[in-house]
Amino acid sequence: MNLIIGFIVVMGCVLGGFAVHGGHLGALWQPSELVIIGGAALGALIIANPMSVTKKVFGGFGALLKGSPYKKEHYLALFSVMYDLLSIARKEGMMGLERVIEEPEKQELFKKRPLILKNHHAVEFIQDYIRLIISGDMDQFQLEALMDLEIETHHHDGEEPAQAMSKISDSMPGFGIVAAVLGIVNTMGSLGGPPEEIGHKVAAALVGTFLGILLAYGFLGPVSTGMERLAREETQFFTTIKTCIMGLLHGHPPQVAIEFGRKATPADRRPSFKDLEAQLRGKK
Repeated sequence: MNLIIGFIVVMGCVLGGFAVHGGHLGALWQPSELVIIGGAALGALIIANPMSVTKKVFGGFGALLKGSPYKKEHYLALFSVMYDLLSIARKEGMMGLERVIEEPEKQELFKKRPLILKNHHAVEFIQDYIRLIISGDMDQFQLEALMDLEIETHHHDGEEPAQAMSKISDSMPGFGIVAAVLGIVNTMGSLGGPPEEIGHKVAAALVGTFLGILLAYGFLGPVSTGMERLAREETQFFTTIKTCIMGLLHGHPPQVAIEFGRKATPADRRPSFKDLEAQLRGKK
């Protein structure tokens, strides 16, 4: 929703200001300039990135339209799942945990929290490290280092579309100049013709520069920043999972381990202590 509102504000203010000063909006409609700039940007994106990243870039627009996938209710659902898992480990031991994590989609504690169950990456992360804990082949320092490495790798993968979009954003003013130069070349062929025709072609060339700058700073740059924010929010979610798991490794009671996880939650999505307590009491 923020993506749409932001686009409307940018276009409304730019075009509105142009119209207020007596500009004719029709003069800004130059499809050939859009084809040159947009085609060059798309080609550069394909050249610079593997197809998997290019697909993620286009998928990122859909993700921005949906908004953040990690809100307060997602963290509350996560804490409920982790509390139940830690409680099972405390009461039944590691063998009880092994029974639960093998097929999470069939377990009631996951089925009651669809926000977590449908997040396959988060479920796999929990599964993998509980399995490693059960195996007993790694100490807590090795496990923490491995979790940090996986989170860092996942974050790098999540940032690739944002970085690709940032590079394209930086190149848009240059593509706008390319379109403008081609427009001027086209204008040179019309010298000696009617002044109206020459003026129209010069205006079209200048629109190329205008579009390149507007697309860079008004659209693609902010989209890149938004994609980077989504990647950072996902990293924060996995860091919270890691903190809860480390609480298990350190032998803390479930409620204390979950409180550690709550403290690792970003402030704008962190449930209050009372909200978390009420959630956990309702799940006991």
